[in-house]
Amino acid sequence: MTDAETSPQGPLDPTTLDFAKMDGLLPCIVQDADTAQVLMLGYMNEEALERTQERGLVTFYSRSKGRLWTKGESSGHTLQLVRLSTDCDSDALLVLTRPQGPTCHTGAVSCFSVQPPALEMLGRLERTVQGRRDADPQASYTARLLQGEPRRAAQKVGEEGVEVALAALAQSDEELAGEAADLLYHLLVVLALRGLRLADVLAVLHGRSH
Repeated sequence: MTDAETSPQGPLDPTTLDFAKMDGLLPCIVQDADTAQVLMLGYMNEEALERTQERGLVTFYSRSKGRLWTKGESSGHTLQLVRLSTDCDSDALLVLTRPQGPTCHTGAVSCFSVQPPALEMLGRLERTVQGRRDADPQASYTARLLQGEPRRAAQKVGEEGVEVALAALAQSDEELAGEAADLLYHLLVVLALRGLRLADVLAVLHGRSH
């Protein structure tokens, strides 16, 4: 097994899944674990499921090729497994991944052309922040914050919080939205400095909702 969290209870047991309904295949909805964007639809047989869980790279059964197919085996744009779960009828899979490049063969992020939801935009911003960790600090403001004293990044969160409060009291809606965007960006930087992700924050909110 890899470090991937294949289900809340552990790896999925193929004997609990209804492969017979579609002649040995299960449809798989692939979703970005960080942005919640739906990336593609594929199919797995039992062998593809086993290989996916063993290697941590999402592998499908290609109906056109008639064989197992690991996403990115030729392009290098693999899908790193985060979690696998099944629906209530155990005849479909939800595959949460972290894509290593565009998912669609056209070069697009997703095979589905839809307007990005708000959470996806935050996830993209978080991924951009994470990607600047080792960038040249002379060329990247984000890199300067990530590689500098943590106190500076924390200070920026405080400053931006004050700016949001002032904008809420005395400035336009456009200015308030702009200041809120600055606050969200700097908050993601501080989380990255501590090795945390937006998902950790959302998990806390989820726990408070019960």
